[in-house]
Amino acid sequence: MVYIKWVFWGVFWVIILAFLNYTLPQHDIARITDTYEKRVDFGENSIFWAESSSGNAVAPSSRDVFFIQAFRTNDKPMIYRNEDTGWGWPPYFKFDTSNLQAEASDLISKRSAGSPQWVLITHYGWRNEFFSIFPNAISVKAVEGPDVRIIPWLNIIILTFLAALSWGIWARWNKFWARREKRKFDEYTDGWG
Repeated sequence: MVYIKWVFWGVFWVIILAFLNYTLPQHDIARITDTYEKRVDFGENSIFWAESSSGNAVAPSSRDVFFIQAFRTNDKPMIYRNEDTGWGWPPYFKFDTSNLQAEASDLISKRSAGSPQWVLITHYGWRNEFFSIFPNAISVKAVEGPDVRIIPWLNIIILTFLAALSWGIWARWNKFWARREKRKFDEYTDGWG
């Protein structure tokens, strides 16, 4: 019985951490090498794509999606999709896909360039080559070099708030059960005196 409890709580926390890792913004320093548009047919991995464009009434089974190709500071390639999130989840309220694609195209930099242009790409999501899952780019911004230090203030604030909320719920839950047990004990021992 104890093992079932530990497995339950282990699975619960893994799901919570995976959810936070997927939805909270992440930052990559990279060199953009290309931007393009591609027709995507959605299959089993459709949960990792944004909802249909905010202007569409019906979700199509395929649509054109913008992509941004980049190389991170460790010279490993990374491909980002560039889709509007609209009013859906996660709540980034991103409606500027075309503008972001133009900004990314303007920041293209090849390795052969004397001093390559490094870019801060803010995104959410994961990259999985086997399932063709791509992180969704939220913004791009030119930075001075590959060793720029980024402090994720939004993540720190959100995680601090969630930790405080979890602690508050846990403390109240324990106080509730302690009072209940004390009441039971008092009722049990009431006739002893």
